Amino acid sequence: MLVKVPAVTLGFWIIKILATTLGETGGDAVSMSMNLGYLVSTGIFMVLFVAAVFAQIKAKRFHPLLYWATIIASTTVGTTLADFATRSLGIGYADGSVLLLALLLLSVFIWYKALGRIDVASISTPRAESHYWLTIMFSQTLGTALGDWSADTAGLGYLGAAAIFSALLLVIVAIYFFTTVSRTALFWSAFVLTRPLGAVVGDFLDKPVASGGLELSRYIATGVLLAAIVVLILILPQRPAEQAH
Repeated sequence: MLVKVPAVTLGFWIIKILATTLGETGGDAVSMSMNLGYLVSTGIFMVLFVAAVFAQIKAKRFHPLLYWATIIASTTVGTTLADFATRSLGIGYADGSVLLLALLLLSVFIWYKALGRIDVASISTPRAESHYWLTIMFSQTLGTALGDWSADTAGLGYLGAAAIFSALLLVIVAIYFFTTVSRTALFWSAFVLTRPLGAVVGDFLDKPVASGGLELSRYIATGVLLAAIVVLILILPQRPAEQAH
């Protein structure tokens, strides 16, 4: 079996942040601008996500466009699912973040107990891929709730929250270069933190000026972000992670 997820490079993180930002603007475009609501939008994006994961697992080799399409599907469904839980069900941002963090940790625990490894290099079987994508979906959903909590409930605003999450990512980078802390733990920590960063940046782009945003068209913002992602996928080196031996 082959590893069908990309090697973790600087380009990977740049595309990941753009994808999570697109997830916010794209999710809001469907649920809010199209007035479909969070539940219907979640159903639509969940179907797309499951279909993308199925295609990813069935693929015989690493396909960069397919991989990133699956990431985008996970972050859009994460946006609307988190909004449905925290707003429509009234769970709230803080309680929603705690609940989703518990689900994320449970997913990682079950994955580790089942296969013994959760690093990218070990994702070379359909079973490992299934755990990987489930964990990613929980992380994307958690990121949305965490981003909303920090920007709204904690009163940091979109730019303030973006600065906090950016600083936390820089701390992880420093830990990576100057310590021997588990690279797997650092990867998943960074993976989770890039989602709320993208969420608050996405909100900054499309929320009303009165709320601290730029009030850009969600459709235009989503289109520009998607175009940027495709261009980066095409011009940046895209290679699969090395398989564990």
